[in-house]
Amino acid sequence: MIVRRSRAALLAASILSLPAALSPVFVQPAAAQWVVYDPTNYVQNVLTAARSLQQINNQITALQNQAQGLINQARNLASLPFSSLQQLQQSVQRTQQLLAQAQSIAFDVQQIDRAFQTTYGNASLSATDQQLVSQARERWQNTVGGLQDAMRVQAGVVGNIDTNRTQMSALIGQSQGATGALQASQAGNQLLALQAQQLADLTAVVAANGRAQSLQSAEQAAAAEQGREQRRRFLTPGAGYQPGNAKMFNNGN
Repeated sequence: MIVRRSRAALLAASILSLPAALSPVFVQPAAAQWVVYDPTNYVQNVLTAARSLQQINNQITALQNQAQGLINQARNLASLPFSSLQQLQQSVQRTQQLLAQAQSIAFDVQQIDRAFQTTYGNASLSATDQQLVSQARERWQNTVGGLQDAMRVQAGVVGNIDTNRTQMSALIGQSQGATGALQASQAGNQLLALQAQQLADLTAVVAANGRAQSLQSAEQAAAAEQGREQRRRFLTPGAGYQPGNAKMFNNGN
């Protein structure tokens, strides 16, 4: 009995000493995977996806609007490819040159004051008849020169009308075809400059006509004063008439 128990103990110890890798493995079968459909969660996911898509569309629209805004800003900042400034300045310069060529008494305050103290002043009591006649002739020449100057200015302004018409047509076309606010504004400014040039021409005509009329009126006033002086001299008692010998025919005697 003692020998049998010893063999049994030895067999049990041998079995327990075997490597773990040789020991039988008992694997528990995996549990089955079940998918559960949740309608509430599905609807929530769909709404989230729809909102995300809407946000993307809004971003795309915002980018398109920004791009269009940049395009509009570029158009508004585009400069007008047309300028009538040179032609307008040339018209003004031509009118100024005509005014500067005024004969005798020019558009100068000091020169006008000197002329009215001398040529158009009171007739000098000490002046000779020849001097009075010379002054009257000088005044007449001034009047004729003023009338000529006025007509020359009028002719120059009329000559500017055709240039102004061409520039006005071009500016109106540029204004109507403007691609942005800056071009429209620049075209409008040039139209205002054209109007200013036309007003300058009108002012020149009025000034030239006024000068001619003033010279004519001054000549008449000076002539009336000179006439009174000549009449005074004629009526002033003097040596009177002294008879003398006169020969009507040379008969050789």
